[in-house]
Amino acid sequence: MLNISVLNFRNYMRTGRPSNYPIKVKKLYFAQASYFLQPISYFLLLISGLLFQPVSAQNPAPAKPQTKPIALVGGTVHVGNGTVIDKGTVVFDKGILTAVGDASTTFDRNATEVIDVTGKHLYPGLIAMGATTGLVEISSVRATTDNQEIGALNPNVRALVAYNTDSEVIPTLRNNGLLLTQATPQGGTISGSSSVMELDGWNWEDAVLKKDDGLWLTWPPFFTREFNFEDFSVSLQRNSRRQEVINNLAQLFSDASAYSQIKNPSITNLKLEALRGLFSGNQNLYIRADNSKDIIEAVKFAKSHGVQKPVIVGAEDALRVVDFLKENNIPVVLGETHRLPNRQDEPVYQPYQLPSLLQKAGVTVALSYGEAYWRTRNLPFVAGTAAGFGNLDREEALKMITSTPAKILGVDKQVGTLEKGKLATLVVCKGDILDMRSNGIEHAFIRGRKTDLDDRHKRQYKKYNDKYEIGNK
Repeated sequence: MLNISVLNFRNYMRTGRPSNYPIKVKKLYFAQASYFLQPISYFLLLISGLLFQPVSAQNPAPAKPQTKPIALVGGTVHVGNGTVIDKGTVVFDKGILTAVGDASTTFDRNATEVIDVTGKHLYPGLIAMGATTGLVEISSVRATTDNQEIGALNPNVRALVAYNTDSEVIPTLRNNGLLLTQATPQGGTISGSSSVMELDGWNWEDAVLKKDDGLWLTWPPFFTREFNFEDFSVSLQRNSRRQEVINNLAQLFSDASAYSQIKNPSITNLKLEALRGLFSGNQNLYIRADNSKDIIEAVKFAKSHGVQKPVIVGAEDALRVVDFLKENNIPVVLGETHRLPNRQDEPVYQPYQLPSLLQKAGVTVALSYGEAYWRTRNLPFVAGTAAGFGNLDREEALKMITSTPAKILGVDKQVGTLEKGKLATLVVCKGDILDMRSNGIEHAFIRGRKTDLDDRHKRQYKKYNDKYEIGNK
């Protein structure tokens, strides 16, 4: 049977077929596909008609463009760079911040919609790095996952065109203050390229903020973890294929480096073309590595092949190589922080303290929630944990999910802080956005568009609250 990957098919259709692609081969492939898939499509159509007909709730429609200036007055403004303005004023028009200041900030009140946010807190839209939100809907249903491609070396794969703006997971993130995400591919040694997406839009063309910001590489580790289902133990096994994978990577990067010297190649090689931005500095190379030796080796590999902007992702052992990271100016995107330490001799709270320890050592640190999708909504509380357990100033913790990710992603001139001239992508919160008890998003604006904060969770709550009349007794 013809094995067609959805992500590969979309990329193939976007990039176009070579002009010399045989017509007969195209007809044969699509004939085979239709032969095998036709009875399946009839079956799925029948099942969808039976199962999904009663479902009426849908995601809210994307917000309409801003039509008049808006001023948020009286709230505490957390700029995102460490500055806090009490009783501040934030004004934006046509999706751009036109004024950010204290109570003395002036604007035309007659032509502006004024929203009193006294007692509330204003924050830049939070940024989720390394997430699969929009690429995975239900992890146990294969047809709803579109986050990885078959094969080991897929630099030409683009998560951008697989991003699903209709995902029901996306509104749940907005309700915790997350307004931007880095749609990230998974699988293989080189997974493909990620893109920075806004969490509101009709399609990926509407939602994209920055296309193909970087390539994702999973560095082959010295050891692999194997789980024993009999006694539920985890053991380390030496990675026997490690050197073979590194040799293949070295060959690919050498070819790509040579290819990048050709300005206008007569024949375009899609895989090598996808790596071109790594050598010019237009793209980051995100390297997934946790072990200290793996981190050092991966960075040296990238530097030796002319990669301009390597970024370490995961970095569970980053504290052991902190001097190396600082000397080489390597940013770190930490993976899941709400976890136990990997070594028995490490303090149980070390994962919580790691962001603070790295930041105080002079390493550029951003936070992520690993490659989770629906759990990504808990990212602000990860920053709150880092502040609480690491004795870290809360504004410094906020920077790890706002301005620092924006700088790493190369979108800091547009988002990440509340400053004049940047996009009006911000939220109004009842209390501390890093605290799960007081985090309550009342308004969310993406490019000045007032975003609907309805989501599946709220609809389910209302449904069963009405059924059992909770709070009415």
